Amino acid sequence: MSTGRRKRTLTSDEVSLWSHVTRHIEPIRSKAPKAEAPIAAFDTPIEVKAPPPPPKFSKPPKPEAPAPKPPVKAPAATIPPLAPLERRLRQRLSRGAQPIDSVIDLHGKRQDEAHEALRRFIIGAHAMGYAVILVVTGKGASGPNDQGLSEERGVLRRTVPHWLRMPDMRPYVIGFEPAAQHHGGSGALYVRIRRKRGGGAS
Repeated sequence: MSTGRRKRTLTSDEVSLWSHVTRHIEPIRSKAPKAEAPIAAFDTPIEVKAPPPPPKFSKPPKPEAPAPKPPVKAPAATIPPLAPLERRLRQRLSRGAQPIDSVIDLHGKRQDEAHEALRRFIIGAHAMGYAVILVVTGKGASGPNDQGLSEERGVLRRTVPHWLRMPDMRPYVIGFEPAAQHHGGSGALYVRIRRKRGGGAS
């Protein structure tokens, strides 16, 4: 007589349940331990990296110097206008009561010579402090035998007033007028000379 236990046969429900369990179970995989990094020995030199150098900054450009301003021009000196001789001075000259300080005779001079001589004479008269001078130009034609010289005199008679009006003569000349008959008439000029600065206005 057998004493062993009889194996029990699984029911269909148990077979189905077991099949379902085995389908949803994953096997456990053993994880190998990670190898630890070897510890460096104390006598091994450790390379220390130097910090990167600081970035170099370019120097800011120097500010440009401002452009120099153009020099301010001093206002040009006002040219004093010409003025006629005072009536009283004119009368005194005509009567011979007013002396003439100096006389220049331009007879026989060419235009360039006469112009330079007149200019020097007037500047000298101003430096001397003269008040009235007489400039003799000549009247022009005076006879049939004096045609060459009379033509030059006629030119001087027309150009000397122009020279006296020029800007370079204004600081020295106040005014001018034809002279009286006994001083040469239309062939001569009274020229009023301006006083030097510091000597009072004329």
